[in-house]
Amino acid sequence: MLLTTQYLEEADQLADDIVVIDQGRSIAHGTSDQLKAQVGGERLELVVSTSATLGDAEAVLKGVASGDIEVDTVARKLLAPVSGGVTSLSATLAELTARDIAIDDIGLRRPTLDDVFLQLTGHTTEGDSE
Repeated sequence: MLLTTQYLEEADQLADDIVVIDQGRSIAHGTSDQLKAQVGGERLELVVSTSATLGDAEAVLKGVASGDIEVDTVARKLLAPVSGGVTSLSATLAELTARDIAIDDIGLRRPTLDDVFLQLTGHTTEGDSE
């Protein structure tokens, strides 16, 4: 059976306990929230309007990030692990505004079970529900 995004979304919604099996071995189990916390908490995702402000935006994110910041220069996107949730998002917005850094998009993202599976196994899920 192929593991698809659809199955993981259903497991996230319906399962009380999830077991991650890789090559016939159980490598993790717990609730959806426990597994997501195991691979890392929330991520603040930010897309700046111009590439010229990537460095300044990264400096802002360093103030709230709880780990390494990923920078995609082509997409003008930054991704930072945060532990403060909405507080981190609000602080980031305030600082970006204070520094006149224009943004196209910003959001707080929790890991999905796809992220958990990839992090734990190194494999992506196959197929898609669409």
